[in-house]
Amino acid sequence: MKDITKKYSNGEVTVVWKPATCIHSTICWKGINGLSSVFNPAERPWIKPEGASTQAIINQVKLCPSGALTYFLNDEVEAAIEAEPSKDIARVEVKPNGPLLFHGNCIVIDNQGNESIKENVTAFCRCGHSTNKPYCDGSHRKEGFVG
Repeated sequence: MKDITKKYSNGEVTVVWKPATCIHSTICWKGINGLSSVFNPAERPWIKPEGASTQAIINQVKLCPSGALTYFLNDEVEAAIEAEPSKDIARVEVKPNGPLLFHGNCIVIDNQGNESIKENVTAFCRCGHSTNKPYCDGSHRKEGFVG
C-alpha cells in the first residue's frame, strides 16, 4: 500500500489519517465511545472535523491504537516547524493480543532495502499473520492471536 496521508481540518484542528498504518480497530467511530459525527467510513469524505468540538476530536484521535489518526492544532504549526528536534526517548508498547506499538519517529527498512520514515506511532505485527508485514493489519483478531 502506498504511503498516503490525508488531512481534514475544521480551522482549529487538522486530523491526519495514514491509511497504510490503520488497523481498522473501528474505535474512532463505533461503539459507545465512537465519534460517528466526525468519523464515518460510509460517507465521503469519511472524516468531517466540523462534526464535533476540537477537544472531542483530539480526545478521540488519542484513542487510535495504531497511530493512523493523529492531529495538530493549526495555530501551533508554525511553532512546531521552528522547534528543535525532540530528544525524547522512543517507547515500545506491547498491546495485549495485538500489535507492538512503536511511539516515536523511526526509519523502517524492508527486505529489499527500501526505507520508509514513520512518525508518531507505528503498529508492528506480532502475530505473524499480517499481509502488510512488518506492519499490523489487524489479522491477529481473526487468527485468535494470544500474546
